[in-house]
Amino acid sequence: MTKFNNLSAEEIQQRLNRQVPASFDVPSTLLANSSLNNSSADKSPLDNNYKTTQNSQRTAQLTKAQRKAAVLIPFLRIENSWHLLFIRRSIIENDMHSGQVAFAGGKQEKTDQSLIDTALRETHEEIGINPDDVKVLGELNPHFTVSHFEVTPVVATVSWPYELTLQTSEVSHAFTLPLEWLADEKNYEVRYRQIPNVEEPVPVLYFKEYGGELLWGATARMTHSLIKTLRDDPKE
Repeated sequence: MTKFNNLSAEEIQQRLNRQVPASFDVPSTLLANSSLNNSSADKSPLDNNYKTTQNSQRTAQLTKAQRKAAVLIPFLRIENSWHLLFIRRSIIENDMHSGQVAFAGGKQEKTDQSLIDTALRETHEEIGINPDDVKVLGELNPHFTVSHFEVTPVVATVSWPYELTLQTSEVSHAFTLPLEWLADEKNYEVRYRQIPNVEEPVPVLYFKEYGGELLWGATARMTHSLIKTLRDDPKE
């Protein structure tokens, strides 16, 4: 069993090199109304790999011509334990992500030289962490959202405590969750939700509430991908 709190920043950086597959809000197999191919994909709704042989064209459509975005996954050391830093989005009328738990981040701008720059810029704008105070360790493979974004999670460490400055028009508040708690399988489950333009209910990952915060959806998927990448055995 992986002892996440015993991992050094250097070990985390090394493990990020063994990427797990990209993840999706909606499995391509459901969008295409196709069945999974047993030889190429795990039937588990938590598996990120939704490839099929007969449906490779549809999968390619899902992963191209997407709007690029990036988020920052900050690792914080609190009382000898790793925590991840999350935000709660402000309540905004007609915003589909209003009030949701997320990582700081946003869409790539033309002035960004890379998606790492996107994640650092957005994090500075939203919660006031200076890019010079961030040590980037690596990236996860992208997550493809139902809103047609290809989101790259950028993993980094930030010295803690840190005086955050929230952009209150977009961020209600920031909080941390312990990595060991997030990695405990008893603390998350798959629920099925109906998504517009998809005939079948789709598997959505939900974590239990922690301190009144509910982590679910795309951010939960990215968190799960990170945990899977960091395990001693990624197949755990």
